[in-house]
Amino acid sequence: MKPTNYHLFDFLDFDVDLKKDESLWKACRPVAVEERDGDVYITVPFQKQVLANDMAPDEGTPRENHTLILRQYGPKITRVFMGFGELGMADDSEMLMLSERAARMPLSAVFDDGLWVISTADGVRRAVINMREPVLDRWSELLPDPQETLDLRLFPDGKREVRLAAYDHFSPPRYDALPLAYCKLDGRRERATLSFECKPDECFGGTGERFAKMDLSGQTFFLKNQDGQGVNNRRTYKNIPFYVSSRMYGTFYHTTSHCKLSLAGHSTRSVQFMSEQALVDAFVIGGDSFEEIIRGYRDLTGYPSMPPLWSFGVWMSRMTYFSAEEVDGICDRMREEHYPCDVIHLDTGWFKTDWLCEWKFNEERFPDPEGFIRGLKEKGFRVSLWQLPYVAEDAEQIDEARANDYIAPLTKQQASEGSNFSALDYAGTIDFTYPAATEWYKGLLKKLLDMGVVCIKTDFGENIHMDAIYKGMSPELLNNLYALLYQKAAYEVTKDVTGDGIVWARAAWAGCQRYPLHWGGDSCSSWDGLAGSLKGGLHFGLSGFAFWSHDVPGFHSLPNFMNSPVADDVYIRWTQFGVFSSHIRYHGTSKREPWHYPAIAPLVKKWWKLRYALIPYILRESEKATVSGSTLVQALIFHHADDRTCRHIDDQYYFGDSFMVAPVMNSENRRDIYLPEGRWVNFFTGEVLDGARWLKDVEVPLGDMPVYVKYGSVIPFYPEAVDCTDDMDLSKSVTLTVDDRFKGVWNEKLFND
Repeated sequence: MKPTNYHLFDFLDFDVDLKKDESLWKACRPVAVEERDGDVYITVPFQKQVLANDMAPDEGTPRENHTLILRQYGPKITRVFMGFGELGMADDSEMLMLSERAARMPLSAVFDDGLWVISTADGVRRAVINMREPVLDRWSELLPDPQETLDLRLFPDGKREVRLAAYDHFSPPRYDALPLAYCKLDGRRERATLSFECKPDECFGGTGERFAKMDLSGQTFFLKNQDGQGVNNRRTYKNIPFYVSSRMYGTFYHTTSHCKLSLAGHSTRSVQFMSEQALVDAFVIGGDSFEEIIRGYRDLTGYPSMPPLWSFGVWMSRMTYFSAEEVDGICDRMREEHYPCDVIHLDTGWFKTDWLCEWKFNEERFPDPEGFIRGLKEKGFRVSLWQLPYVAEDAEQIDEARANDYIAPLTKQQASEGSNFSALDYAGTIDFTYPAATEWYKGLLKKLLDMGVVCIKTDFGENIHMDAIYKGMSPELLNNLYALLYQKAAYEVTKDVTGDGIVWARAAWAGCQRYPLHWGGDSCSSWDGLAGSLKGGLHFGLSGFAFWSHDVPGFHSLPNFMNSPVADDVYIRWTQFGVFSSHIRYHGTSKREPWHYPAIAPLVKKWWKLRYALIPYILRESEKATVSGSTLVQALIFHHADDRTCRHIDDQYYFGDSFMVAPVMNSENRRDIYLPEGRWVNFFTGEVLDGARWLKDVEVPLGDMPVYVKYGSVIPFYPEAVDCTDDMDLSKSVTLTVDDRFKGVWNEKLFND
């Protein structure tokens, strides 16, 4: 039998069949601790592990020392860094945007009774290193000698212990997790791992737009951005290397590399992180609520900016509109029939050739783009445009892009063999690591924004040409970060030209929350597509993002991708979900305008009127989210962290801090509803109910939706019908006090004119 160590190939992707020299190096007990400029430096020996099928100790194998650095940011964030002598710790990266709240707090270390106690100047303990020898018992002589390990306990907020997984093993070297380790291949350090202890009942959320159950425990994720191709699988457009735990802490892994995160998956005793880069850089964040933990994450990576007022109205789109005449006809009908709407989006068909992105209007179908955009604005419509960050072989700009290295050149081998980047087969990826390429791209967008366009749909960006040469970094480190560089460029030029900072983005990585807003990708127009979208939005909100939307009523259809009709009930139920989302956009592979669904069109208009009536409330909650850790679509645990039932509910959510929403996601028009602790008022009927209980098998007619408001809430409300936000005078907003006197919103005059 070939000698193995099962932990190597189980989590660390170790290949024992390689003829090359691949080895695992495990952290041992520190040999030195010292203070330097307010940080604590810990010298940690790493010992090469023996590949063996028995439980022999690793005595006599080589060791090498590396430095582990602890740094404190504000009163609740502790950073753990190890660059293995090759990479240094820095506070300047594209992902980091430290707030004043994240100012460094000097650390000191004192040795006492076998423990290194690391504290801040206020006397608060931040970490403890156990240097004591293990206690041996009478069975010790029958077992291998106890092996040294790094026994480090963190207290980022001075209260909660987050301990490295020092003893997650059967018996050395039968490890299930390692506190700190790395792999070598042919003498070169390649992968690194860091693990924290977890408890049997611990639950997890976040990690990006995860299309999974509310509690992520027991799962392992590969954090590599890719085209999700739906919202019901493991692939995702938005991986964020940040999770939150029911033990009231979170961890942000500061990296752009492809990595693996196991949340009590490979071992139920540990949270394990593995980076394909030999680097460990983790910010551990404590807090008394999920809002506080997420605010800590934003203190590190930046806060969302406030989207413009008009963006909170209805966006209308489909894949795609092909002419100015077609768009004008749709917009005129919107106004004639008083469907309130603010944005018309042109997807893949505004170019000379559909999908061939050249950042120019088709001259035949859009002969006067400036006049076209100006005319729509006079009617209260803004124009949003689709594009992507790749240049096609037949694009007008291809020669200029190649000559100036605006797109990353392929390697000589791939240039001759051809790239297998995607089915779209674009010639190259715009190199946003190259400032000249970024400015060139901004120039392409500026011409459109100068015409009056207000928003760029920064589609794609999850994948780049991995066989190309980028000026700023390797493709392996750029792939995840690419979304941030791409969206930042589009956001900045849009804000410079229009004054409004906004994009409509699909991919994301840490820091992208600074550049709203993001939508959920290519969901199916079905109940499972609706359910998967909500799951993704809930985890996305736990990942630091405040603004998130989704295609109403789903993007594609089944069984025919393009032309199978969308069911009326799916359309109206998804509309209801959209009304109670931060932004609402209709989009998909077939017609999405409500008059194509005549049986429900009057009902759709009623819900759109409600959307505009709620804009004052949405603005209030959005402003709050830009200065805190809040979000618009909130998992129930935001407000009920101690309610174990809420840890598992992924088909209900808070909309802002006052509404609790339970979308109906079936054709039976029935569902169970959980009311958390407190008193609740049915938003549509005024019925007052006590919480901490389930409402079982509730019948919900198609025109209704289970929406409850916290008793006593004051809801800003716009009482007049409008065609768009240009018609709104927010000083006319009123307040609805939701208590025993409240009779339900459908009884407001707005809905009975």
